[in-house]
Amino acid sequence: MIEDFKEKYINPFTDYGFKRLFGEELNKDLLLDFLNELLQAEQGRITEITYLKTDKLGTSEDERKAIFDLYCENERGEKFIVELQKTKQKFFKDRTIYYSSFPIRESALRGSDWNFELKAIYTIAILDFVFDEDKDQKDKYLYNVKLSDIETNKVFYDKLTFVYLEMPKFNKTIYELETRFDKWLYIIRNLNKLDRIPEQLKENTFERLFELAEIAKFSNEEVRTYEDSLKTYRDLKNSIDTAREEGELIGKIEGKKEGILEGKIEVVKNALKEKMSVDVIIKLTGLTENEINTIKNGL
Repeated sequence: MIEDFKEKYINPFTDYGFKRLFGEELNKDLLLDFLNELLQAEQGRITEITYLKTDKLGTSEDERKAIFDLYCENERGEKFIVELQKTKQKFFKDRTIYYSSFPIRESALRGSDWNFELKAIYTIAILDFVFDEDKDQKDKYLYNVKLSDIETNKVFYDKLTFVYLEMPKFNKTIYELETRFDKWLYIIRNLNKLDRIPEQLKENTFERLFELAEIAKFSNEEVRTYEDSLKTYRDLKNSIDTAREEGELIGKIEGKKEGILEGKIEVVKNALKEKMSVDVIIKLTGLTENEINTIKNGL
């Protein structure tokens, strides 16, 4: 079964891959190391990580899949949440803000004399996609977002921070890595594409990570679990790629507002499934015969 894998190391953007590297108690020193490289300049060193049960933050299966389940704390008591978002989902930013409300409530002091002083909270999202509004900023992959005043650009509230890492934009080669944080991003971005540990990454923490990620060392049960996770990831990526191609098709058809054309494409697809004639679809959508045939060929 193991011989079926072309890659030597797991894909960290799969559910199983991310949890194996960063979501297990025995390996929490890896996550601690990564977070300290990311946050030390602002918050000092993090000393402890606690793994929360995801069912505390949601009741449905879909909610549990989307919920942050890694919780860390430094000596001053600031709490941090880490999530890996594997696919481009509608209202993703809304979701990160919504789930940040849970540690906000949990960090509040209990009792009638609570004075509403909150500890700092970080929401960190490692993304394998790029936000549409950021795609023109090709070299910017790290976003630190705080509440600020629009006119002065001064931070209004510094205890709630959202950190987004758009990993597709991190394109440094192994020879261009300047910092240890660069090395972490390189590993996350390229782990499943490597067939050995590069000389530049040979230190205890990274060597342990590579050993943990080596598929040949998995048990049969671990291989099966990873296979299922990898299939889910690939199916989702294929769906995203298809949606992107359809978005490009929308632009070629007429150049109208994207939302309107998306609706028309859905109408065409449904009408074709119902075996409606092209003449009827033209009347329904206002598209030309050539445009309808282009959509039909893309199905």
